[in-house]
Amino acid sequence: MKSNLWNMLKKELRELFRDKKSLAMMLIIPIFIPLIMLGMSALFEAQANKDIEDYNKIGFAYDLTQEEKALAEEMEIEIKTGTEEELKKQYENGEINLYVTKDNNKYILNSNGDETSTYSENLVETFYNTYKQILQQNYLQTNNINPEEVLNIITVETNIFEEDNFFVSYIKNYAFLFIIMAITVSATYPATDTTAGEKERGTLETLLTFPIRSKDIIIGKFLGVSISSIITGLISLVLAIISLIIAKDMFTIYDGIDIMFTAESLIFAVVVIIAYSFFISGLCIAIASTSKTFKEAQSALTPLTFISFFPGMIAFMVGVEGTPLLSIIPFLNFTVIFTDINAGRIDYLNIFLMAISTIIYISIVFKYIIRGRSFNP
Repeated sequence: MKSNLWNMLKKELRELFRDKKSLAMMLIIPIFIPLIMLGMSALFEAQANKDIEDYNKIGFAYDLTQEEKALAEEMEIEIKTGTEEELKKQYENGEINLYVTKDNNKYILNSNGDETSTYSENLVETFYNTYKQILQQNYLQTNNINPEEVLNIITVETNIFEEDNFFVSYIKNYAFLFIIMAITVSATYPATDTTAGEKERGTLETLLTFPIRSKDIIIGKFLGVSISSIITGLISLVLAIISLIIAKDMFTIYDGIDIMFTAESLIFAVVVIIAYSFFISGLCIAIASTSKTFKEAQSALTPLTFISFFPGMIAFMVGVEGTPLLSIIPFLNFTVIFTDINAGRIDYLNIFLMAISTIIYISIVFKYIIRGRSFNP
């Protein structure tokens, strides 16, 4: 029995490593991980270090005071004046980045909310907050009140913890989402080829004539696809680590920040990758085994790529944290647990529930395949 299973696994691995398409899926797809991580880092760098000349052309539909003019010069704001209609036309023509209208003591910032306008809005909001402080100081001094005693009653400082740094968390979590997608893509081709592909070629029917139990055939194929998926996941993780090392040296947004995974987070990341590889491999084989042709199986498995990626992406964007309930929800649990691990929130109960639920799901899948007709002589 063990001999048959071992022979089946060797057969699957031999065919897997001989097949160029399977190797391409296993080894080439992870190469996109560094490209994505370095590309996103470059985008963050460009956003964080955007040249002020790209967003400092501000229109004012009123006469500025001397204090405003001096402050604008100090903040490198390029002043454009005119009527509201004139400034609106200039804005539509791209001559200014934002324009301000005034209604008594209310200042209105007018823009369409695009990326450049966001930078301009932050600049102008800082401008008016500073101008307001100047007016407050002048008022207090006029009334013989020390501005320091009123305006500086409290002091606020910002302390950003390394593990909470936005850029670091973002890049790591998205890297993991793409690792998940790479594992899914890597599992779909060998699962399709070893089930529907063998049916189409007639080799599965020949295999079923040998004195091998269907259960051994299924487990052998499952382990073969799982090993392929795990290799893809681990290669992707190694490349992600290398990308972090490169990004640390290339981009100033990571200066003074330890962006590397901790030893503990790496261990649990590997656990999540292995668990997901087993889960998606079993699911791919279950779906592909019901198909009669290779093309039909590919069509049936295509939605899995999106299903594996988008629930985790939405959870990450919304900021969902792990709970016992989320830890047993397929697809979502792997990403949520990794996000928690990356943030330093390691909940052993959630990890245990993820592992147990994965085993249960795989058992259900096996029972479905074994009871079906796909691998029965």
